[in-house]
Amino acid sequence: MVTIEFLGPINKANLELEISSLKELKEILKQDESLKEWLELCAVCLNGVMVFDENVSLKAGDTIALLPPVCGG
Repeated sequence: MVTIEFLGPINKANLELEISSLKELKEILKQDESLKEWLELCAVCLNGVMVFDENVSLKAGDTIALLPPVCGG
């Protein structure tokens, strides 16, 4: 199981999914209308490290955090 955390104003409960890549996660999350706009804006962290490759492999116990952009200084 991989844990997905939705941070900041996304306001969604954490999910646990059996997935093997970020690409697979994106396809699942796109089915939720309330997340579609966030998927284009958020940075993605895998176990606390920013990732940019949708094809990165995931393993049981990984944590993915969706980080929305923030304003301020």
